[in-house]
Amino acid sequence: MSEETSTKHIHASWQEFLDTQFSQPYMQELRAYLAQRKKKRAVVYPHSSLWFHTFMLTAFDDVKVVILGQDPYHGPGQAHGLSFSVPPGVKVPPSLLNIYKEIDSDLGSGSDNADGAVPLAVKKSGCLIPWAEQGVFLLNSVLTVEQGQAAAHQGRGWENFTDTVIEKLSSERDNLVFMLWGSYAQKKGAVIDARKHLILKAPHPSPLSAHRGFMGCRHFSQANSYLLKQGKKEIDWFQVS
Repeated sequence: MSEETSTKHIHASWQEFLDTQFSQPYMQELRAYLAQRKKKRAVVYPHSSLWFHTFMLTAFDDVKVVILGQDPYHGPGQAHGLSFSVPPGVKVPPSLLNIYKEIDSDLGSGSDNADGAVPLAVKKSGCLIPWAEQGVFLLNSVLTVEQGQAAAHQGRGWENFTDTVIEKLSSERDNLVFMLWGSYAQKKGAVIDARKHLILKAPHPSPLSAHRGFMGCRHFSQANSYLLKQGKKEIDWFQVS
C-alpha cells in the first residue's frame, strides 16, 4: 500500500490475495489519496504498520468467526487494526463495554473462566488480540480514519477491498460464523452465503442502539454451539489482554 505500511508480518495464507488486491486500480487510487493526506499533515489512525493487523493475527484457514466493524476509532491511541478492539491500557470504549456486558449475560459472567468469575464488564482491558488468536477475524469495513473525524476515509476504496475479503471467506471457507451488528454491517454482509455459514444479526452495540436488541442477542453462545456442532473448538470469549 505505502512505503511505511508493514505487510511483512501478514500471515502467508493471506499474502497472495493481498498482493493481488494491491495491484488493482482502486487500491492504487487509495494509496495516492492516503499519501496526499499525509502530505497535508493529516493524522491517520491506526499507524500504517497496523492497517492489516487482523491479517497478521488470524490465518485464512484458522478463521472461525468474523466480527464486522465500520471504521477505526478516531481518538489518539485507540485504533490498532482490529474491529472494536483497543490496545492494552486504553479505556474500554462504550460499544465494546456493551459487548462485554452481553458476553457476561450470555455466558454467565465468566463463571467457567480460569480468571475466577471476573465479569468482562469490570475488566480494564479492551484488547481483543486473544480473540484474534483463537480465530475471530476482527475486520473493519474501512481500515483508516483521521483524528477526530469519524468515517473520514469512507468511500475511498477500502470498502472494495473488504468486500472482496468477505466474498473470499464466504466462497472458499465453510461453516463460519458472521456477526453483523447494525444496518451498515448487515448491508455489507449481503454477499455472504447463508447456506454455508451462520449469519447472526443484531443492532449495533453502541449505547445509542444496543437496547434495541443487541443486549440479549446471545450471539456468543450461539456461535460456540454452532462451532461445536461443526467439530471446531469454541471461542473463549473471556480471554482479553
